[in-house]
Amino acid sequence: MLPEEKAEEKPEDGIDKRDLALIEAALYVAGRPLDVNELASVLRTRSKKRVQRTAEKLIELYNTRDTAIEILALQDERYVLQLKAEYTPEVRRLALRPLLSVGPLKTLSYIAYRQPLPQKQVIDVRGQHAYGHVKQLEDMNLISRERAGRSRIIRTTEFFADYFGLSHDTKTMKQQLKNIFAKDDLDEAERSQPSRTEPS
Repeated sequence: MLPEEKAEEKPEDGIDKRDLALIEAALYVAGRPLDVNELASVLRTRSKKRVQRTAEKLIELYNTRDTAIEILALQDERYVLQLKAEYTPEVRRLALRPLLSVGPLKTLSYIAYRQPLPQKQVIDVRGQHAYGHVKQLEDMNLISRERAGRSRIIRTTEFFADYFGLSHDTKTMKQQLKNIFAKDDLDEAERSQPSRTEPS
């Protein structure tokens, strides 16, 4: 097969099929990003380089396959096995993990795509019911609110990124979200924005 031919062209430096299988199994079972230390414990090694070489080789092998699954290297030496973004809309409803209802999910997608942003902007765009959404999302540790003068600035948390298998890098995350969430929903939310009359 082509992947094996490529493998012979590059020095493997001790990478074997069992190491590849163990990292693949760990990422599959975890269902979230794993860092180098967690993967090292699976391989029973203290060598970060061994883990990184093995993970990079696994990414290379997945890139040669025409499947709906991919392995990505994320920020902070983390790796994740996930569904490719273009397949998510078609199968999201079949996911076993509990999902948010439509309202809070749309509010969360708006926050993630526009972050960091003032809470007032979220309420202006999503409506007064979004106060409840923001509280729910904060209780689930999907977003955080920080005081900035008289307002609060909202952004997603690291747990949000891990839960949805997204990058911790905001710019990369927003690119991923473009593929996951319907851009039309975000545009529609902007169009339905009420007039900017300041509440007393």
